[in-house]
Amino acid sequence: MKKAFTLIELLVVIAIIAILAAILFPVFAQAKAAAKKATGISNQKQISLGVIMYGADNDDMYPRNDDCIANSSLNGALNNVVGTVNCGVSAGFAHRVNHFSWQKWTQPYVKNVQLYFNTSRGNTNASTPSCPAGSWAQCGQVTGSYLLNTSLTGQLNTWNRAPGSSTMFRNSWLGGSMTALPNTSAAGILMESGNLQIGVVPIAYGTDASSNSVTVFPPAVREFWAWELGKQTANYSALQTVPADEVRAAFGGVIVGHADGSAKYYQLGKFLAFTPTAVEYGVSATPAFGMNLTNGALRGFTGGTVGLGANPNLFVQYPLWGLGQ
Repeated sequence: MKKAFTLIELLVVIAIIAILAAILFPVFAQAKAAAKKATGISNQKQISLGVIMYGADNDDMYPRNDDCIANSSLNGALNNVVGTVNCGVSAGFAHRVNHFSWQKWTQPYVKNVQLYFNTSRGNTNASTPSCPAGSWAQCGQVTGSYLLNTSLTGQLNTWNRAPGSSTMFRNSWLGGSMTALPNTSAAGILMESGNLQIGVVPIAYGTDASSNSVTVFPPAVREFWAWELGKQTANYSALQTVPADEVRAAFGGVIVGHADGSAKYYQLGKFLAFTPTAVEYGVSATPAFGMNLTNGALRGFTGGTVGLGANPNLFVQYPLWGLGQ
């Protein structure tokens, strides 16, 4: 006669399986996170090398042009659409070639659009003020992934604008040259952000924010990035849709693509330690910059430019932002 398992024995086996599962599931989750982190580092390294190759082919200068080229969308579904005015003012976002679609500058060297998408982000088609139907689906823009540091490259805002218009030429304080960087192995040309609505590290204006040609600086204020990358304690402005409780620093840190073509993961605390405080930088953390430290009216980046309220101290030794000597 066959002997069957008793109820006690079955319960013991189930309990052992449950204990093993409880132990192994976090290990599997950590392995998955580590794989995504490694992918992010690899992607930023390849993109950073693409930026360097662009500069090598363009007299040592970082990309910053502003143009509109029909059927040039990164999202192929937006090309060759009958009835679409590819470079019209209202329909040309997908076909613009500027800092909001900076990936087009490096695409001839990277040759893979998927590398520009951060696999640790859950939404690559966020609604933005310019693209309410979705940054990727409507405008062919990659947001909330890897951000080009346009304070190092500079920006142009010249396409379809009258000569002499304000801020057409936004010149990096370093001149936009790769060799002008004092420390290429430390300077971040690419960075992550948890803000799903932006695709670049914004430029920051000092006291001059209205001339035809202006000098721009990095938005390197520790208090702001602590808010931008940490767990949110207040809702963003009405223009933004990201939940208040979302942790924006993937895996508790930031992957940085350096100007020498390397890439590295930084714990959030270390990234913040490599960023000057508002006092050190000599600027005010006001609503014009994007946050208010005194009344709790906090909000994040809503576009590609912010105001510092003052000309910053460029001699503070924070090479991650290209500052110092």
